[in-house]
Parts: sequence; structure tokens; C-alpha cells
Amino acid sequence: MEIRTFAPSDRAELRELFERVGEGAPTASLWGHVDSEAAVYLDPYMELEPDSLFVAVAGGALVGYLTGCLDSARFPGEGERMAKAMRTYRLVFRPGPAAFFARSLADLAWAAVRREPGVGEFAEARWPAHLHINVAPEARGTGAADGLMSRWLDRLRKAGSPGCHLQTLVENTRAVRFFERMGFAEHGPAPLVPGLRHDGRRVHQRTMIWSAGRTAEEAEAGARTSAKRQ
Repeated sequence: MEIRTFAPSDRAELRELFERVGEGAPTASLWGHVDSEAAVYLDPYMELEPDSLFVAVAGGALVGYLTGCLDSARFPGEGERMAKAMRTYRLVFRPGPAAFFARSLADLAWAAVRREPGVGEFAEARWPAHLHINVAPEARGTGAADGLMSRWLDRLRKAGSPGCHLQTLVENTRAVRFFERMGFAEHGPAPLVPGLRHDGRRVHQRTMIWSAGRTAEEAEAGARTSAKRQ
């Protein structure tokens, strides 16, 4: 397994990988339009911060990737990227995406009635960096995810970053356990994710944080907690 920094020649293969890495996960497809989803969650990282984009290679093929950002405040926010994708691809006029966004509005109203916390972009100076990581189904359990995450955490340490955050789903228990093993801890509430469904059920956002100053004992305790859940 080779872990290396993204190269421009990877662009087409990485784009193809993006379409299939989520297979079986709650976020396999968000609103059912791959081009616009890539415009939000992949393309900006290739364009704006390629030095924080790492790929896993096995047998000469890309099998996983990690998109990272050292300072989220200097990167276009998810809401801004999504709004641009909606305009560019006219998503409100496409049946699948339009249904997703209509369901999102209904979920937001439902959460407001129940006075539940809403999802939002994470902004906290203690954890300014963020990441997204995905591995193809055939490469899960091969060390690809561990290698990508280790390379990213090394980059954070060398850059002197105080910390990093990520957002996954409460229902994606495999991912939560993995991030805990990598030294991340759960942070804040777990609000409903508007519009998204998995097996017909609503899902909830889980924010997790990693601190550069975390002690070895704290990381080990997190790993033990993860192991007990398995």
C-alpha cells in the first residue's frame, strides 16, 4: 500500500473513485447527482489545497483518498460550495436532488418544532483544520485508511496546527470507531442531518475533534473505548 500526495495526473481516476467509495455507507450518495456532489466535496480540494490531498495506491490503482484543509476559515464553506453547485447544475429542476432538498426543508421544520439543535459549519480556533476520508470497499481493512490518516496527522503536526475536526454520522458506527482509534473524540450535540436517509431512517451528524496536544494516555484511552464498542 502506497500513500502519497495527490498529483494532477490522478484527477480522472480520483474522480471515478469518488463515485464508488461510499458504497454501503449512509453517505453513499447525498442527493443523487454525482457531478454536483464532487463539486462540493472533491473538486475544491484538488484546486485549492492539493498539498493536503492524499491518495492510497494498491496494485497501481487508487483505492482511497483523504481531502484535507489546514485552515477552514480560509477555505470556501460547505454552504457556499453547495449553493454554487445548486446554481451551476440547476439542482432544483432535477427530480432526485429536488426531492432531497424538499425533504431537507421538511426535516428542518420538524427539528424546529421539536427544538432540536440544527446542523451547521464548525468554526472553532482550537480545531481549525478539517478532513474527509474515503476508501473503496475492496480496500477496507487493508491499512489504507490508517495510512491516509497517519499521513494527514503528520502534516498537521509539521504545519503546527493546534487541531482538526471532522463530521461523520452517528449511524456510521464503523467510521466513528475508526476515528476514535485515530485519536479523535466526539464533540458537541448530534443534530439531525436534513434530507439524508439511510435504510429509510433519519441520520444524525457527529462532530469529532483531534488536538495536537493530546497526551498518549488520552489517545490510548480513546482506543480502548473504541475497542470495547466493537
